[in-house]
Amino acid sequence: MRAMTDLARLIATARGDLPADLVLRGGAVLDVATGDTVPGDVAICGSTVAGIGADYDGARILDVTGLTLVPGFIDTHLHIESSLVTPFEFDRCVAPRGVTTAICDPHEIANVLGVDGIRWFLDAAAGMVMDLRVMLSSCVPSTDMETSGADIDAAALVALRDHPAALGLAEFMNYPGVIHRDPGALAKLTAFRGAHIDGHAPQLTGRDLNAYIAAGIRTEHEATTEGEAREKLRKGMRILIREGSVSKDLDALLPLMTERLSPYLAFCTDDRNPLDIGEQGHIDHMIRHAIARGVDPLVAYRVASLSAAEAFGLKDRGQIAPGKRADIVAVGSLAECDARLVLCNGIVADAAAFDARAPLPSIGRDSVRAPTITRDTFRAASNRAETDVIGILPGKIITEHLTESVPPQDGDKRPDPARDLARITVIERHGRNGNVASGFVRGFGLRAGAIASTVCHDHHNIVAVGVGYDDMALACARLGRIEGGFVVARDGAVLAELALPVAGLMSLDPFESVRDDLVALRRAARSLGVTLDEPFLQLAFLALPVIPALKITDRGMVDVTRFAII
Repeated sequence: MRAMTDLARLIATARGDLPADLVLRGGAVLDVATGDTVPGDVAICGSTVAGIGADYDGARILDVTGLTLVPGFIDTHLHIESSLVTPFEFDRCVAPRGVTTAICDPHEIANVLGVDGIRWFLDAAAGMVMDLRVMLSSCVPSTDMETSGADIDAAALVALRDHPAALGLAEFMNYPGVIHRDPGALAKLTAFRGAHIDGHAPQLTGRDLNAYIAAGIRTEHEATTEGEAREKLRKGMRILIREGSVSKDLDALLPLMTERLSPYLAFCTDDRNPLDIGEQGHIDHMIRHAIARGVDPLVAYRVASLSAAEAFGLKDRGQIAPGKRADIVAVGSLAECDARLVLCNGIVADAAAFDARAPLPSIGRDSVRAPTITRDTFRAASNRAETDVIGILPGKIITEHLTESVPPQDGDKRPDPARDLARITVIERHGRNGNVASGFVRGFGLRAGAIASTVCHDHHNIVAVGVGYDDMALACARLGRIEGGFVVARDGAVLAELALPVAGLMSLDPFESVRDDLVALRRAARSLGVTLDEPFLQLAFLALPVIPALKITDRGMVDVTRFAII
């Protein structure tokens, strides 16, 4: 049988009875189990490591003299859509940086296109250089307090459960639905009982946390403080330390990165755009940053590989060892985490490998179906001065629930740049009801103009923030003409834009072009007075009603602590 032949060949290669297909010669392996550095060749048979720590012959020899070989990095939770590029461009962007496995939740596109969006990611996984695993989106929509483009029930998820790229049930954001035993939530949890279920429970504690974990939820990326993370660790969760473009939790959780706790930690990016990847990096950035802050390199690389693999039951990777997938990163320096060579399943992640992929078909065009938008769309009618205000916390997606006095003028509560009070408006864009809701936000620093986007978690309606209604209307209308994306407008002119025609979420351009457009958008936003490093993704998270404390959807301002529309 062929399987036995392949196994016999692997064993023979490991013993040196047959030459390897590929030998990495001259380097040393960092063993992330023991912390030892193991000199000698690494022999690869097909896609599998056959042997380490010995001399091997091979059909192909790659000289890695002076380099340290570490296991490929695993991003344990992300939404590729938030990288603003297609799965294939994400592959080309981060695999050369050492990411050999990515565990994604495509709930962004699922909220626009439904199950078809998830299937698109499952199909994409078969053609990528890195190994893409897909968690099946559990909360589409995330709550009943927003309008998304689709609804996905337990039966639809079960139909996808046995796909070879499917890994489990994605982040269960509706934590009130879990702890209060909502029938829809219980149906999904029951259908995936015994499989991996990813968590999403910011600031949940005590008996409510016990109830949430008892449902079979085993990993969590929303811990933002050491105390929160330790409680979740004590109760059996593995913590996915997040460092994205907006949510930056690594520094707060660095005290956990000890040799004792490292088997129960992993890294994730959640949402990271090509500009930040280009300027800082991806998982490689997290490794560099942790080591620079005093974390033992063994711990940093273990968290990035073996611990991550174990957390998700991926027993075939995470360590450079016989019988494991040949996911290998050759770095010049452990501290610098400067990938010189990357192998994904035994294949060098280079231009030839990326060019060999079959084209990925597009999906989700013409998805922006918003109602007619005028300057009056952004008025906020009221007869009282007391006003709820979303308070941005830089580097966090949690917000403050502020209260300010904003006296109505001619029936409208108007933006006040002097107090950093900007209008924020969400407009339903899936063609389902045409809802519009407006409120106030503090923290952008806007002095003029507006920015608008169709990247608006998780429902992905249009969201705009501004201090001038005409510019807000212009920016939103422009989104319809470019099939979604980002727009910056001022004084009746569009200053910068990025078209995201794939479901209003992803570009069809190379990641380098998207990165350059983001530079122009950031420059344009700063010309309006914006002080945030990443205003567009920060804006997107202001509409996510499962992250405390105050958010806004197309149905109104949401008090997340009470899980209720104000």
